[in-house]
Amino acid sequence: MSSTDFSSQNGAGGPPYANGPSQNPVALQPPGPGYMAHQTPYNPMQAKGPMPPGPGLYNSGPYQPIPPVSSNQALPGQPMLKRPPMGHQHSMTPPQSASPNPGSRIPPAHATPPPVSANNYQHAPAWQYGGTPPMGAPPSMGAPPPMAMPPLRPVGNHMTSSPSLATPQASSAEYRATPPVFHNAMQPLGPPTSLQGYTQQAAPHSYQPGMRAPYGGPPPSVRPTPPTTGPPMGNATPHLGPKTDGHMPTPGNGAQVPNSFDHLEMGPKMAGPLPPQQPGPPTRHVGLSYPSLPPGYQNTSAPPNAATMQHPVQPSTQPYSHPQPYQQPSAGPAQLSPSLSGLSLQSQTPEALRVVNLLQERNLLPLGPVTPPTPCLPQDLQKINCHPEVFRSTLTSIPQTQSLLNKAKLPLGLLLHPFKDLSQLPVVTSSTIVRCRSCRTYINPFVTFLDQRRWKCNLCYRVNDVPEEFMYNPVSRSYGEPHKRPEVQNATLEFIAPSEYMLRPPQPAVYLIVLDVSHNAVETGYLDVVCQSLLENINALPGDSRTKIGFITFDSTIHFYNLQEGLSQPQMLIVSDIEDIFLPTPDSLLVNLNECKELVQDLLRSLPQMFGKTMETQCALGPALQAAFKLLSATGGRVSVFQTQLPSLGVGALKSREDPNQRASAKDIQHLSPATDFYKKLALDCSGQQVAVDLFLLSSQYCDLASLGCISRYSAGSVYYYPSYHQQHNPAGVECFQKDLKRYLTRKIGFEAVMRIRCSKGLSIHTFHGNFFVRSTDLLSLPNVNPDAGFAVQMSIEENLVDMQSVSFQAALLYTSSKGERRIRVHTMCLPVVNSLSDIFAGADVQAITCLLASMAVDRSVTASLSDARDAMTNASIDSLTSFRTSVLTIQQPGLLAPACLRLFPLYILALLKQKAFRTGTSTRLDDRVFAMCQLKYQPLAYVMLMIHPALYRVDDLTDEGALNVSERTIPQPRVQQLSVEKLSRDGAFLMDAGSVIYLWIGRNCNPNFLTQVLGLPNYAAVPLNMNMLPELDTAESQRTRVFVGWLREQRPFFPILHVIRDESPLKASFLQNMIEDRTESALSYYEFLLHIQQQVSK
Repeated sequence: MSSTDFSSQNGAGGPPYANGPSQNPVALQPPGPGYMAHQTPYNPMQAKGPMPPGPGLYNSGPYQPIPPVSSNQALPGQPMLKRPPMGHQHSMTPPQSASPNPGSRIPPAHATPPPVSANNYQHAPAWQYGGTPPMGAPPSMGAPPPMAMPPLRPVGNHMTSSPSLATPQASSAEYRATPPVFHNAMQPLGPPTSLQGYTQQAAPHSYQPGMRAPYGGPPPSVRPTPPTTGPPMGNATPHLGPKTDGHMPTPGNGAQVPNSFDHLEMGPKMAGPLPPQQPGPPTRHVGLSYPSLPPGYQNTSAPPNAATMQHPVQPSTQPYSHPQPYQQPSAGPAQLSPSLSGLSLQSQTPEALRVVNLLQERNLLPLGPVTPPTPCLPQDLQKINCHPEVFRSTLTSIPQTQSLLNKAKLPLGLLLHPFKDLSQLPVVTSSTIVRCRSCRTYINPFVTFLDQRRWKCNLCYRVNDVPEEFMYNPVSRSYGEPHKRPEVQNATLEFIAPSEYMLRPPQPAVYLIVLDVSHNAVETGYLDVVCQSLLENINALPGDSRTKIGFITFDSTIHFYNLQEGLSQPQMLIVSDIEDIFLPTPDSLLVNLNECKELVQDLLRSLPQMFGKTMETQCALGPALQAAFKLLSATGGRVSVFQTQLPSLGVGALKSREDPNQRASAKDIQHLSPATDFYKKLALDCSGQQVAVDLFLLSSQYCDLASLGCISRYSAGSVYYYPSYHQQHNPAGVECFQKDLKRYLTRKIGFEAVMRIRCSKGLSIHTFHGNFFVRSTDLLSLPNVNPDAGFAVQMSIEENLVDMQSVSFQAALLYTSSKGERRIRVHTMCLPVVNSLSDIFAGADVQAITCLLASMAVDRSVTASLSDARDAMTNASIDSLTSFRTSVLTIQQPGLLAPACLRLFPLYILALLKQKAFRTGTSTRLDDRVFAMCQLKYQPLAYVMLMIHPALYRVDDLTDEGALNVSERTIPQPRVQQLSVEKLSRDGAFLMDAGSVIYLWIGRNCNPNFLTQVLGLPNYAAVPLNMNMLPELDTAESQRTRVFVGWLREQRPFFPILHVIRDESPLKASFLQNMIEDRTESALSYYEFLLHIQQQVSK
């Protein structure tokens, strides 16, 4: 297919669609006057020439430049259906960041590794972190500039199966209070203004020549005037400046729609031109009394903070208190300079920089979960910072310059879990949502109040007026304390959006179920499970009185179901012309669930029997998806597709591309990219009409998930994969499917959403990871958003941050709730800026870095090769430890030295190399590998880390010592063990939590008491080979073990299967493959890997 297929623009003269990993096109322009020239980014691919291949374990061929990942753009000749744009969408998705470009230093899989010799390896190219590529360097893993023609290669954006709730920690307590709702009934001052006159935001990077902000860019006067307490924090103008075009095309085949979703997220601005900017005066006390205002809020309970519990503000007994002299909040970001002066990491060596010799210290794992580093901020700012389970940076101390970042050899990026289920979420209802007039940042805890009437934006430093309505505090029922409002006390909160954020009435919840009913599908027995689950949960589907539902089944033909009110039973309508699909009765195929519930229930009861004796083996998935798109394109909604085999008929038909004989022996893995662009094109059409497609793949044979997954990846859907699913032969898989399906049907959902990530001026977002479509350079289109989805963005430093003491990041998600409300969920994070390498290393978040590198490695595997991705991950650990050794350590010592904060980095990299997505030399089914890659791209950090590095516990001696008490349950907390067979004991029982699966390994000489009291078995020989559940026995040992396993399962939204295994069990090999630290025929042990890294670091 020609590369022009995705190059046309959507709408007249609008920017092309681009789907992540998309590089910010503006970043490729030369710097203009007054700009810091881009530093040549860290790019070992250029610096290190190829060496002759060594006799040993590592690929040493030179890296071949690969075309960049395609940007998804609207397709010429394939006009999208045009419909009125749907209600506006929330823009809030956490970014995940920093991806280096892989080079080649990773151990490939050969049979027996020879002794490690310094001559065996070359220091091959690694990732490039941030910035623009130097001349002659291979393109970065982002998409080309908007007008470039993307190659039809894989995936930029990546899908994953349903993510799960992050592991609650002690710090999660802040989520447990009842969320207060603040209602502000006061009317906005002045008439409402039209949306059409407002400018949009520019690409997510700093100012560029010819695209100044309307007020002339950041004049010197924008610099903050030092407050009385000390020098200013130097936050500069935001990288998101207003766009000059003023319009954003919405999907369709005609002219631009003036009011677009981009406009909606930008929100209304105050009428009138922007006043000239003046330097903010020093903080001063205001002794004026202000007239009382009648309270306009209905709920006055104090919101616990989303990041940490705040001291509640006691409501006054009077409707409002007497005016008090204005006082600046204790430590705003503008006062960080004096506050940070005593926090320098160089005055004494912090624990994070304690030098660890990895070759000598074996017990590196902490006793419990790895905790993220705490940013070096004043305590009162840190107390209200965004919670790391929601918003997290790979570096909690941001380097001042790109050259300093390049020198550290660490990736800079953000990881987001924006729609995470929170038991405590302040909700504000106000007729005025206060935002910066320049960069459109939402007011947040890190802005600075110059006085009662003016606040300074923490992203662009513009001074804004405080609206009159904002002067009233609904919590304390007082007037004249804007800095105590909920919006300024919570880093995570949600707004009920006013009508200015809507283009049309919010859409209803619409659900379409698409079922494979071919012989292969019926044979698996999945239809009974789906229909029964829908019957049980039909009243729990998120929605309101407008909720709609519909059904399509397919084999070699497409079957629709007329469920119109008044019929005595459902009516099946068969369309056999799959080449030109049409809707037989468009008005009666999607029906109101409340009005037609009995017909829907009748259909669900009869469907399994209806196709019970079918002999039809063909499968027309493509035409069924086209029918689903036509049915939902008028309203938007969610399509749930259940598929059991390779599509064989009509458009989108596929052929098997897997050679089972090559699974273990192939040097590189083929067919990781789609075989056809049909599913990607259809997904883009779906995204334009606010339709998301979720794919459930239940199969024992190859289904080409690399191709089918595109339908979910680019429409912001989810992928669920159940290999070898069968109702009789795989009961554990059936239980897993049932639990996942219940969660899927009943979890919260947001419709017609958009998310935008803003950051302080000088920083630039250039690549996104997750399931979405990039509507403009910084706006993610999310037809559906669910609480189990994670996102990541990579970042670079475009301008020196020398004048800044801190930078801020804000993710805003605009969505329609299942109840038909437009809501905006906003997360804001503040991080300090540092100018020394030691401070950068001290703030490194090893788990966030690992997850970001995993997403980048998936991209590299698809766009280049698996061996390139493996090499690049190895290089990442080599380069960062080399930088630490040469630039931070003052006394050189023998051994492999790492700062304590990165002591687990080589272990995590080795774990990635042995993970199903990237491993070689081990038989791995292609669909299994692709699904593992999907999970790495789409799952939030807490779940990804268990899939990368499982947790191993000894459980035959559980006690209540050190146990947690949760909801009147006592949960044992055994110590985490190293992933090595040497830690296993034949007289013990060990439980391994690998994220999506849990293994309970029973030693041959296991304590008989454990066998009888926990498993209910007389001896070791009685342990069955396919045991998948723990019996409920009335013993203390059984109670402890079941509570511990149940607690682990509660940490995630998907259901991990439990396998009880012994030496003879067929799953023992899978259990042992997770022993990361042990040597295998095709991979190094942890100690050998450390020796290899030491040789490269010492060169």
